[in-house]
Amino acid sequence: MNTFVLPLLMGAPDQAAGAGTTASLISTFVPFGLVILIFYFLIIRPQNKKQKETEKMLAALKKGDKVVTIGGIHGVIQSVKEGTVVVKVDDSTKIEFSRSAIASVVESAKAEKTEVVTEETK
Repeated sequence: MNTFVLPLLMGAPDQAAGAGTTASLISTFVPFGLVILIFYFLIIRPQNKKQKETEKMLAALKKGDKVVTIGGIHGVIQSVKEGTVVVKVDDSTKIEFSRSAIASVVESAKAEKTEVVTEETK
């Protein structure tokens, strides 16, 4: 017999074993399902959570917040417009950035005001 046909014949399932093929299909798809679940919980879900936090942070930007841009520029927000913010970098330097260019808020304007009030009361 041909050496290429023999392995195919040996590996071919019996036609009478219909229940065995169903179990075989289930055992084939279960690992794929587990990989998809692991992928979802380890990659997709944390990324969605981080994206929502970033959107919330960008929506809450206000005048006086100390921020860092994605380029590493530190400054204080001078004005907030619909799609942009003006960041004061130095005494006479103001740069207009897109809101999405803000990487993080280092210090919120509210936190700064409460610190000043607590220092004045002492």
